[in-house]
Parts: sequence; C-alpha cells; structure tokens
Amino acid sequence: MLPGVPNAAIARQVERAGFDGVYISGAGMANATAGVPDIGLLSMTEVVQACRYVANAVTIPAIVDADTALVARRMSQRTICELEKAGLAGCHIEDQEFPKRCGHLAGKSVIDVDEMVGRIKAAVAARRDDDFIIIARTDARAVENFDCTVERSRRYLQAGADAIFPEALQNPDEFKAFARDVKAPLLANMTEFGKSPLLSFDELARFGYKMVIFPQSAFRVSMKASEEFLCDLKNKGRNQAGSRKCKRGNSFTNYSITIRQRKIEGWMLNLNWLNPLS
Repeated sequence: MLPGVPNAAIARQVERAGFDGVYISGAGMANATAGVPDIGLLSMTEVVQACRYVANAVTIPAIVDADTALVARRMSQRTICELEKAGLAGCHIEDQEFPKRCGHLAGKSVIDVDEMVGRIKAAVAARRDDDFIIIARTDARAVENFDCTVERSRRYLQAGADAIFPEALQNPDEFKAFARDVKAPLLANMTEFGKSPLLSFDELARFGYKMVIFPQSAFRVSMKASEEFLCDLKNKGRNQAGSRKCKRGNSFTNYSITIRQRKIEGWMLNLNWLNPLS
C-alpha cells in the first residue's frame, strides 16, 4: 500500500504509521502547493522541488506522479534525471495528450502508441540507477476500450517499462482480467469519487496487483478537518475543539519535526553555521 501525499509533512505521518513506501500525488501537489486543479499546471522545477522535500523527509521509498513527463522525449529524459537526483525511488509517466487531466475526469485524450513508446525508451535510456522504477500509466480505458488498454500496456513493457498502471478500470472484473492479460508488476489506483470501484488492498493483491495507491485520501481528510475547524473558529471566535484535536492528533508530527530540527541544528553547529563570529 502506498498512501498518497501532497507534501513532506504528511509523508512523515505515512512513515510513522508504518507504511513501507509513499506516493507523491500529482493532483495533491497541484492542489496543495499552488491551489490549482490537476491539469498539468506545475512546472518540472516545482514538481522536482516538492519531491525533493518529501524524499529528504522520510527514509521509506517514494514514487511520484510525473504526468506526461513534460511532453517531449527529451524532457522525459531530463525529468527522470532530475527525479533521480531528488532522491525518488521511481515515477510513473502517462500516455495522455498535453495538457493532461485527472485520470478520472472526462475529456481526456491519449497520444499515439508509438509516441508513448518513444517516451518510455527515452526515460529508460536516461535512467542512471537501475533500481529507479519507471511505471507506464495508460489512460486508454476511458478513451478507447479495455482491449486497447491491454495492447498498449504490452507495447509499453516491450519498450522497457518496469510496471504498468492501468488508470480508471471500471469494475472488479476488469481489474482481474487486466492482471490475467498483462504479465508484469501492476499498480492500481484507489482514488475516491473516480470511475473505479474502491477495492481493498487484499482483493487487488489476490488479483495480482503489487502496488495500490490512495493518492488523495489523506489530503482530503486533512482538508475536511481544516474546513470544520475554520468554520468552528469563525462561528465561535475561539479555538476550543480545534485545540483538543491538535493535542490528540498531531503530537507525534510535532515531535518528529522537533527531533529533526534538533538534528539539523546540530549539523549546523558542527559547521559553524549558527555562529557567525566563529
């Protein structure tokens, strides 16, 4: 299971909860960082910086939604290099046309298979660390049909992809059939309010899926909690209920950040960064 996060603070919560890895959500980064929808509006620089913060904040592997890898094959190569340098364990790139849309929204279009094959080959060629995972996502189910999704996925594997992410499969039978027809490590997306049914990790594991992401769940829960707190503060003019929740819910996060601050200050003292007169 890979819970999705929009930032390093929630990534720390994921690690503390005992998960083995974390997923950096493209929608989460767009929503939380810039307050914009998931339609490809963040630059590579912005995405890489957000990823670097997450990778530096945790010790568990982090993979990221790299969208269309910023369109051109040459940009695919640069994206992979930058994500590797940022400390990521892997990423997925997709076969949507640019500007892209959230995988569960209407109005998507996909590029030609050969163009996506070229992107994958370019990404694989740019990879310097053989352990960096390149996952090929296909959005063909909503645009073409299930059989085309399977055929595209096979072509992407032949091009060198390490795993496949079939976006927006529409029922449990499709998830099962896809795992039967595509022999590779598979990633399933269990986002709320989407076109796919919300299946459990155990169900998907039985079908043959190795990775299951919950890209926006933690962010949505935190946004709802913030909304309720702000409404309460506006109406009552004091932070009463919110204060109790902060003490209950965030003590370990504050503790974790405080410990990291002390470590960083220790390093800075050793380097004389905190003593300008020395």
